[in-house]
Amino acid sequence: MASEFTLNEQKSSGRLVHRLCVLLVCLVWPLIWVGGLVTTYDAGMAVPDWPGTYGYNLFLYPYKTWLLGPFDLFIEHGHRLLGAVVGLVAIATVISAYFKEARRWVFVLTIGLLVAVITQGLLGGMRVVLGDRTLAMVHGCFGPAFFALCAATAVITSHRWQEYLSRDGSIRVGSGLVALFATIPVLSYSQLVLGAQLRHVQPNAAPGVFAMIVATHVIVAFLLWLFTVVAWLKIRRCGDLTLSRPAGLLIGLVAVQIALGVGTWVVNYGWPAILAWVPGSAGFLVRAKGFSDSIIVTSHVATGSLILAVSVMLCVRLLRVRYCCSRTTKRAVTEQSADTSSSKNEQKTNESLLEQVTA
Repeated sequence: MASEFTLNEQKSSGRLVHRLCVLLVCLVWPLIWVGGLVTTYDAGMAVPDWPGTYGYNLFLYPYKTWLLGPFDLFIEHGHRLLGAVVGLVAIATVISAYFKEARRWVFVLTIGLLVAVITQGLLGGMRVVLGDRTLAMVHGCFGPAFFALCAATAVITSHRWQEYLSRDGSIRVGSGLVALFATIPVLSYSQLVLGAQLRHVQPNAAPGVFAMIVATHVIVAFLLWLFTVVAWLKIRRCGDLTLSRPAGLLIGLVAVQIALGVGTWVVNYGWPAILAWVPGSAGFLVRAKGFSDSIIVTSHVATGSLILAVSVMLCVRLLRVRYCCSRTTKRAVTEQSADTSSSKNEQKTNESLLEQVTA
């Protein structure tokens, strides 16, 4: 009963923290979308000052000028506003974890979220002030990592995290399966870094270097899809839908991401020679910043971040299941050993009493 009370107590105390973490996830992914649009339209310098907007406080900039002004100003200022809202929610998450969360390490994790969002904001501000494309690339790589951290924190603060403790230990999660699933976030983040180098390519970059990055990007993409298929085939045998369903989702996301990658190449550079047989490819014209083209490119960026977040979330769940099941198995072995020892002692006592009666 004491353990059940503790479990219920942790559920109720961490509910607010979990809801705020889910809110962070729901805010950060649109933030990545808008940030992708900023890069696609080269709108990063639409507002030349920071942290304000044309001398105004960020929250006091005239809304009519923002909504009815140029599109690059609209998305850049909107990106800053949404980032500020994410920062405020991160502060609220830390405060709620301090008062409501019983696990101190989770409170430390929420502090890590706050530090990460502050770092991301500083990177974005330095990119504007210094006008450095390398900082823009680092800013673009750090955002998906923060998104994945938010997703992992949402999993850790969920009620299912505690419910895993009641597992009967029937699910076997070996180190090989953990290593397989841990490879997927590594590959997906590598893809994000390679993609950021292509989106923020330096003007003086050698053509050979660009071609090498593109080739590596394509090869790793198909490796990632292969790993997701193998991982799903492995995990579906365990019978746990909280693991197999996200693994199946990853296969679809990576397939969509590959298709979006092809579309991104086409709208930026035209049809590649190996796809010259596709109807309409001969008359295709590359347009600068067409709306539909921008949506394709930005979707490619946002889907890559979603793949990273889902794969990290799946790894965290997998590690939790492995820990809880191994703990349950050890407890069962310990109780069985104690019962065996108790029965042996009882048998010895009975034999001793029988010898005394016989004597």
